[in-house]
Parts: sequence; structure tokens; C-alpha cells
Amino acid sequence: MSGQGIAQFIPLILIFIIFYFFLIRPQQKRVKDHRSMVESLKRGDEIITSGGIIGTVDRLLEDDRIEVIIGDNVKVQIIKSTITSQLKKEEIKK
Repeated sequence: MSGQGIAQFIPLILIFIIFYFFLIRPQQKRVKDHRSMVESLKRGDEIITSGGIIGTVDRLLEDDRIEVIIGDNVKVQIIKSTITSQLKKEEIKK
């Protein structure tokens, strides 16, 4: 009788394993990569925010904020988590 009970849970276990390797694990890797990218930012780096604004990091502030230059004499403070990507030097020249 207990062999049939375990056999009923095998499909559920397989579904969980598939979800882990195809959904959960890649998402954790993306979060880790984003966190390391944001922590490695320094003055002068070109960034893109989630709102589509391209700017240059001017200074790092406390409380998870960054001051970004988005135009001539225009500085804004943004939250680090809203940064979607960092432009590479080769991308800037194109």
C-alpha cells in the first residue's frame, strides 16, 4: 500500500524539479547578477534606468541611492534597484 502512495507523488516531485531548474534557478541567477552589477557601479559609468533614461553616475549616496547626470547641469537621484543595465564603453561610442 505504501508503494502506491509514493508512486502518486512522483509526478509532483518531477514537476517541482522541472520548475526549479527552468524557473527558480535562472531567476535567482539574474537577481544575483543584477545585484553585483549595481554594487560595482562607480563614478563615470553610463547606465540605463527602468524608465529608459540614460545617464552618467555622478556620485553614490547612502540609502541605496545614486546621483545621475542626465543632461547639461541636470542631476537626479535614483534608487539603485531601478538601474536595468550598464552601458559598456564600446556601446557608447557607436
